[in-house]
Amino acid sequence: MQQISNAVRQIALIALLCLVGGAPAWALPGAIAAVGASGVGAAPAVLSLNDAVAQLKQMQVAQDKIKQQAATASTGKELDDLAAATQDLSADVDKLRSQLLPERAQTQAQLDVLGPAPASGTAPGSQAVARQRDTLTARKTQIDTILKMAEDQRDHLANLTDQFAKLHRNLLKNELALRSDGIFSAVFWIPVFRRSPEDIQRLGTFAGQVDAMLEAAWQPGQRGTTVLLIGAALLIWIGGRLLLERAFAWVCLHRLPATRLRRSALAFSNAIATLFATGIAVQILFLALARHYELNPALDGLWDDLVKLTLTCALIAGLGRALLCCRHPTWRLPALADPLALALRPFPGILAALLFVSGALESINRMVDTSVSVTLLGRGIVSLVIALTVGAALLRANHVRGELAASGEAPESHSTIAGLIHAGVALAVIASLIALAIGYITVARFITYELVWFEIVLCSIYVLTRLTRDVSEALFSANLSTGKQLKTLLGLDDRHLEQARTVTSGLGTSLLMLVAVVALLTGGFGTTPGDLFNSLVAIAGGQKLQSMLNIRPDRIVNAVIVFAVGLYLLRAVRRWLDYELIPALGMDAGMHASLIALFKNIGYVLLVLITLSILGVRWDSLAWIVSALSVGIGFGLQEIVKNFVSGLILLTERPVKVGDMISIAGVEGDIRRINVRATEIQLTDRSTMIVPNSQLISQNVRNVTMGDSTQGVATLALTLPLDTDPEQVRELLLDVYREHPSILETPAPSVTFSQLTPEGMMLSVTGYVASPRIASATKSDLLFVILKRLRAEQISLSNPRMLMVQNMPAKDV
Repeated sequence: MQQISNAVRQIALIALLCLVGGAPAWALPGAIAAVGASGVGAAPAVLSLNDAVAQLKQMQVAQDKIKQQAATASTGKELDDLAAATQDLSADVDKLRSQLLPERAQTQAQLDVLGPAPASGTAPGSQAVARQRDTLTARKTQIDTILKMAEDQRDHLANLTDQFAKLHRNLLKNELALRSDGIFSAVFWIPVFRRSPEDIQRLGTFAGQVDAMLEAAWQPGQRGTTVLLIGAALLIWIGGRLLLERAFAWVCLHRLPATRLRRSALAFSNAIATLFATGIAVQILFLALARHYELNPALDGLWDDLVKLTLTCALIAGLGRALLCCRHPTWRLPALADPLALALRPFPGILAALLFVSGALESINRMVDTSVSVTLLGRGIVSLVIALTVGAALLRANHVRGELAASGEAPESHSTIAGLIHAGVALAVIASLIALAIGYITVARFITYELVWFEIVLCSIYVLTRLTRDVSEALFSANLSTGKQLKTLLGLDDRHLEQARTVTSGLGTSLLMLVAVVALLTGGFGTTPGDLFNSLVAIAGGQKLQSMLNIRPDRIVNAVIVFAVGLYLLRAVRRWLDYELIPALGMDAGMHASLIALFKNIGYVLLVLITLSILGVRWDSLAWIVSALSVGIGFGLQEIVKNFVSGLILLTERPVKVGDMISIAGVEGDIRRINVRATEIQLTDRSTMIVPNSQLISQNVRNVTMGDSTQGVATLALTLPLDTDPEQVRELLLDVYREHPSILETPAPSVTFSQLTPEGMMLSVTGYVASPRIASATKSDLLFVILKRLRAEQISLSNPRMLMVQNMPAKDV
């Protein structure tokens, strides 16, 4: 019966195909063959499946390219363009799906006509129908796969569009040029009383996640553990910090040498103790609240932000306690008066608490993605509170200093840098308050956050710099055990230890200064100085001004900051070389001045090149400038360039150096300074002659004091009558030379019978002095004494002559 049923079904199918296709009855075998070849009643395909797959691959490549561009997008226009491209790509995916859906429906209809596959059968044409069914099934499966791929791409593109919208909102919130209502406007405070439904829904979702986490930690059987963990966190945060501070203080007082290292180590240990205890307490608190709840990515990112923020606030509080040190004024690192330290004592803790609240609000708003008005409200309140707190600290400090001055007590000593920092902080507070009043909330937020970051970096570098210097001094001190062990182990003397101390301290301080510069330039809370300048330009003239001037504000600001900081570091390193390192190395004055001048010239050149590089100057685009300079050098600048190169040769080869006594073109004097273009020579009459550097290279120069073993020579030539006893005169001259205190015993003075002429006999007497600079004065003294002795011995001179002072190498005896 089953075989009969299958045969009947096959015959009915063939008849239906004949009716649909309009084929005569005698063409039944051909109709069956057509079914096997092209499908039952199949219409020509609208879209090739291979073409659809190729289009999907192209769309995926385009989607990946959009994602790459989104990673570097920094302006709202770029995000809008990427969002528009995403929308176009999503429309192409929908078009492809609309083309594939009829194909799938038609294929399914053809399968419905064929019906399910029989269990077995031998009816005529059954094999052809089976092949056709398999072909249609495979085509349907392929179409379903392509549709699934298109559906996934559409979902990804939808998510990407939502991300672009979120990025655009965040960019708008962080746009410094965005102006809203000021804090004195009622519109600014509307979100306090009325929130949008979107904000209520998002905050409600966030609150639900937090409630679920707390319920997981407070469920029956876990409450005791949660309470114990929270109690342990509080105990470590308060009691653990105190124990660590006392332990570090005991180590500093009983294990460190009685030097300034104790104070700097105490300040550093107090800050580290607060930071370490807070970090452990935060981790225990995380275990207490989230040990039985799996955080989603948003909550996990929020927790990471809160941990970093907590450690930052702990560092602020620790640095404040370490620097003020109100309980032990003798341990205080900076030179602050006790009333001033007591007056400033509560402000670091208040600032840390306010910063924690502001950072937490920022993180929650960023995670929840609240509206612009709510975000600006939170930032405005936080900026106002921080500005008022810092301003109150400044006013309190000024008031205490005024009271100290009125009572006759001397306040703490002020340096120029400290005064500039104080004035800069005051100006920042005033600027933030003005920005809040006129509606630039994000500018105020930037100023207050960067002000706090500047204070963190400044205080940290101050403590670390003092610690580095004190460690170097204690480590290489010849009076302490470490220095004595180094001397014994390495065979050093006190001079070598002093050099090692200077080099170690200088290198450590320089590295810390570089770290501080990098930290200040990168910014601590997300906004860089370039963003501020860019926004100020936009506020003043908009994009039209930028395009008209063709400026890059971020590069200009970075170049100005790098040039200013580089100039300060260059001068600081120069002072360190001039007053610490080179004197510790025991170099002579000439080498000292040459190294300082060479360092200054090379440093300025490198600083200018670095500044131009940061500005984005392309050297290949300056070919016309180089050509113009070449022409100028060939004509007007030739002498300047020649003198500049000659100055570099003088500083490197050192044929003459500062302090040398030279003679050039009949002029003799001491070199006082070698500049880039010319050299200053001080003459015997205290006047100064400016000699171009090229003359010292191209002309014959007599260096009187060149070499470490040169001595001055005082030679006198006397012409005596022929009847004079030369032996008597010889002994007289030698006695006079030996009696003079400036004449050296080695080499010994000598008398030479130079010449015998009809006018008389010539005797030359020579004596050595310690320096050519005293030879002239010594010669004058000798002439006074010799003439007096000759007259006493009744010996006359027939033709007295005196030789010029000569510079002769010392003779080995």
